[in-house]
Amino acid sequence: MSAKVSRMDPAVVLVHSPSVGPLTWAPVEARLKASGATALAPSLRGVADAPPPFWPFITEAVGRAIGELPSSQPVVLVAHSNAGLFVPLIAEATRPRVVGCLFVDAALPARTGPTPVAPPELLDFLRPKVTGGRLPQWTEWWDESDVAPMFPDPETRRGVSAEQPRLPLSYYQEQVPVPDGWDSVPCGYLLFGPPYEQAAQDARERGWDVEQVPGHHLHQLVDPDTVTASITRMYARWCSPVS
Repeated sequence: MSAKVSRMDPAVVLVHSPSVGPLTWAPVEARLKASGATALAPSLRGVADAPPPFWPFITEAVGRAIGELPSSQPVVLVAHSNAGLFVPLIAEATRPRVVGCLFVDAALPARTGPTPVAPPELLDFLRPKVTGGRLPQWTEWWDESDVAPMFPDPETRRGVSAEQPRLPLSYYQEQVPVPDGWDSVPCGYLLFGPPYEQAAQDARERGWDVEQVPGHHLHQLVDPDTVTASITRMYARWCSPVS
């Protein structure tokens, strides 16, 4: 891992999975702001209607949000779920502002070469679900017994469900480029639980900082205080603000 960076306080850019929406980060964003941190969660909801390849839309949307911050302010990228696959492209596009990357219960980019958004077994699972050229909303893919525990209450579930896009299957068939050297900044992994244990192990093998907050895949909605504390603690180990 790279040496700790000495800079002004970084902005925390919370990148949501394109399969859901920015409300999945809203409680953490609110708590970061309440603590005095600069935090934002750019919306990627328009990706469902973008032309393929989809990764330029995601990279540009996050890049525009970062561009609205003060030009001297460094950035920590915090990506959830399959948003992790786009972190190298976002980091490359916004150099040298990105001073750390944190993957939260997230897919990891390949060490070399392009990364498939979905493995073959997931594509086999998804194909029969396509209607009108699009997939159902993400929470409709799974059994109710799997979905319900991911939400703290019905109101939160309704809000998150309402903003989920219906992505085309082609989104999951995409290969995402991985620029060389993107991980020259400190990186870390915050694990919630299955099925991301292997990704967390991969992060350990890459020499990254790894922590776990046990929970389901949207645990940032269920226990935002603990998740926010873990995020803050992890990037603070890498990025020292100027006194």
